[in-house]
Amino acid sequence: MQRKSAEVDVADGRERRQRVQAAETCLAVLKALAGLGGRASLTAIGAAVDESPAKVHRYLASLMAEGLVEQDRGGTQYALGREAIHVGLAAMRQNDPIRMAEPALLHLRESLQVTSFVAVMGNMGPTIVRFEEPSLPITVNVRVGSVMSMLWSATGRAFFAFAEPQAEVDALLAQELAAASPERRRLLHAAHPLDQLRSEIRTAGCAAIKDLNLPGISAVAAPLFDYNGHVVAVLCALGASGGFDPDPQGRIAAAVCEEARSVSISLGYRA
Repeated sequence: MQRKSAEVDVADGRERRQRVQAAETCLAVLKALAGLGGRASLTAIGAAVDESPAKVHRYLASLMAEGLVEQDRGGTQYALGREAIHVGLAAMRQNDPIRMAEPALLHLRESLQVTSFVAVMGNMGPTIVRFEEPSLPITVNVRVGSVMSMLWSATGRAFFAFAEPQAEVDALLAQELAAASPERRRLLHAAHPLDQLRSEIRTAGCAAIKDLNLPGISAVAAPLFDYNGHVVAVLCALGASGGFDPDPQGRIAAAVCEEARSVSISLGYRA
């Protein structure tokens, strides 16, 4: 009896592993279809998961039975089905960039001992919506609700460089340039014409300033992208210039960019 019981246990274990493997392959097929733009041929899906078309067809049939995949009338293309769309919409509804960025703020604060915040584009300009200070905070005159400069802050420059379309950003830039002193306008255009500045920030992946917006304060900011590749917010770290390295190739910039990439991926962004 013991031998028979052991044989049954082995058979049950094998069956469970097979079910798990089948579920994993099924999910791999669904993810491959999504990665191919949500519509693809059987051959393309098979190549994406490195399986034979015949095997992939069996899994597609299971997904179709659950409404996760649909086949066009010609039978040559498979597409994400209604149930997959419902799942995607549910995920998008809970995909709040501010909430998703909170762990990144805490990690930057704790690991680098810097002030960190998230800003979104408001009707007056980049507006801080979440703010975290280290155990020994520096004195800065910015808090939740503060509107940051488009030209003189790292946060504004990140929006300026990465936001599309540019109409709203350009209007705010024009207002700031018109209100800036002649000296500041000359300084900006002499050091970095706007097109060159945008190109440099995009190449670096972040905007960095030192003593420009607030004397004695440096900052690095990187964009947060949604699933469409649109900038939905900016992640920023700042600190006293004496102990804060704003080099776009430095340790702080690398950490900010990495956290921004992680949040963007969580929001569905694929570079």
